Amino acid sequence: MHIGIISDTHGVFDAPLKDFLSSVDEIWHSGDFGGGLETAGEIAAFKPMVGVVGNIDDRALLDEYPTYRFFEREGVKVLMTHIGGYPGRYDSRAYALIDRFKPDIFVCGHSHILKVTNDRERSMLCLNPGAAGQQGFHIVRTALRLSLSNGKIEGLEVWEYPKR
Repeated sequence: MHIGIISDTHGVFDAPLKDFLSSVDEIWHSGDFGGGLETAGEIAAFKPMVGVVGNIDDRALLDEYPTYRFFEREGVKVLMTHIGGYPGRYDSRAYALIDRFKPDIFVCGHSHILKVTNDRERSMLCLNPGAAGQQGFHIVRTALRLSLSNGKIEGLEVWEYPKR
């Protein structure tokens, strides 16, 4: 299964991002859709999507996109939330979820900084795809792709695209 991972779109789901995600089977969006239900709907119409709300998102999104998700794909346990942190600096709410669910992959957003880290203590891959949108302090728009198969995570790819 080929997965695209995005965050912090802030209302932007344009041709360059769609091109990067065109080959994926599913998109994981770790919050800050921006643009409310319209942006979320546009992404979900493009590819099947699993998402969580972010701190800037309209609370109307909560009916469809909760504050966190725990799910499994191809034998890999995934935990996703918007504000998460990284090994040694997890948000307290994220840390409690990690402790409860013990995922293989932890996905978060919020920082606008692309970061891929292995939490050796928890045997968990931590992924923050950075920001795929235009709004924020980041200089380059970023996203991730990877493949999952029989409990394995393979072929991690990074997308970088300049902001306008």
